[in-house]
Amino acid sequence: MVTFWHKYQIFFLSLHSDIKIYDSHMKRWTLLVAVSFVMSTAMAQNNPYIVKTKGVQREASANSQKDSEEAEPTDFMGKNFRYYSMCDWKEGMRFMVVPEKYDLLVNTFHDAATNKEVGNGQLRHLIMVYKGHTMLSNGRVHINFTCEDNGRDYYFEQPYGTFEDYCYSKAGVPTLAYLGDVDKARELLMNQPLLTRTQHFRVDTEYYGDGYRDVVVEKNMLVTVKAIGVGTRSFPVKIIVEDENGNQFYQNVAMSKTNSGIREEGFSYDAEMYSFAGSFEFLGANMTVSSNIREYLNKTVHTKYVTSMSSKGSGKVRDVKVPRFTGFIIDEITPVRNSKYYTLTMRETDSRRVYYKDVVFNEDDIAGGASGARDDFFGYLFGLGEGEARNTSKETRAAIREGRVISGMTKEEVELAMGEPFKVMHDKEGGEIWLYARSNDVILDVWFDEKGYVTQAKARKASDDVSTTKGKRKRSAKSRGGHAGVTQKSGASPLEQVASGK
Repeated sequence: MVTFWHKYQIFFLSLHSDIKIYDSHMKRWTLLVAVSFVMSTAMAQNNPYIVKTKGVQREASANSQKDSEEAEPTDFMGKNFRYYSMCDWKEGMRFMVVPEKYDLLVNTFHDAATNKEVGNGQLRHLIMVYKGHTMLSNGRVHINFTCEDNGRDYYFEQPYGTFEDYCYSKAGVPTLAYLGDVDKARELLMNQPLLTRTQHFRVDTEYYGDGYRDVVVEKNMLVTVKAIGVGTRSFPVKIIVEDENGNQFYQNVAMSKTNSGIREEGFSYDAEMYSFAGSFEFLGANMTVSSNIREYLNKTVHTKYVTSMSSKGSGKVRDVKVPRFTGFIIDEITPVRNSKYYTLTMRETDSRRVYYKDVVFNEDDIAGGASGARDDFFGYLFGLGEGEARNTSKETRAAIREGRVISGMTKEEVELAMGEPFKVMHDKEGGEIWLYARSNDVILDVWFDEKGYVTQAKARKASDDVSTTKGKRKRSAKSRGGHAGVTQKSGASPLEQVASGK
């Protein structure tokens, strides 16, 4: 039996064997695509499913143109955008032919009246209405459609197996974008205010074509939905939004994933923005926090001390110890009900793993008062940016994370690794020794040369002499005043306090 894919392979073998025939076919094929493109773009001018961001010019000439029966979902997507496998398709479901570039090399549909293949370019942007499937006596299966635009019947010949084998595979019918998602999105989202969840969007550059350019916008920016139309087969809902300055941009997103040909695991970190939740969110918790706290959204911070956080891995949330000097990007700030705490949702800058930490932005709000956990205070625990040690060697950063001291460290790096010494002394040569209590009987002596670099670090019994000439006891202003960021600076926002080290 010669299948669709057999024809595909034979086509390319013939190209390889006879380049002259290929050239002749390509010229005719190019002409056919051009003619069909002109016809489809002319029809698309009045098609309400084809939408464009404002400002794109009409420069081109008009002549050159899971299984469904599970527990009832409660989230917005699950409640409103049900996934339909082909096994669950009902007659009357509407799709639009949206071929991509590679779809122009092969034909998806046959004309039911002539059994001849029809080029995807000729059917571009036409609406196909599902009419069930037919099992033929030769074992082939036809997926049947009626074109809403020209009234003709077409079919897609299933490439393998029984209908049941094929319909559960999520392979679907190539080129078809499900219009049920577009219609539902229009009903629910038009003129709705949303917040951007990614910085990466697009702007149209062709009125009659699919050209676009990438644009970068602010994350967590307030936008309004202005138009919703068809995107691509994989991401069929094109959502155009407008910011407060009148700038428009769009994202193609997957909603129910009906006939998209992609699975849930198809949304890697880089592709997450092509899900609705990866690009947009409804106004909610992030808008209820005060403006000075919202300043932290999208900021990069680092931990100044070891702390406990929650992290989601393998589908489970668990408590983990996070070392000092771990960098994060703050994605969300959510108020904790009936408290003065906020939950930070953060992405670790290296691994992109998601972490959660409950904090207060005023030290006086720590649960339990003076006896509460000091690292609950944002200004104590976090510093802005990835910190000075980001410029150090990989070996030094590892030592800082593990709380060790190695030769060549600067004083700042030692403080990141060990905290502040309980005592500072000087030797005869003008070097400096920092003393750290490691246990009841052990003290760690960290020796610096005159340039401020570690020469050695040795542990000794507390009763042993450090073997130096006793110098004047010296403590930095920072040591005398306690840790930076602990005291709330009157009249300054939390962001200003951390930035200024107050």
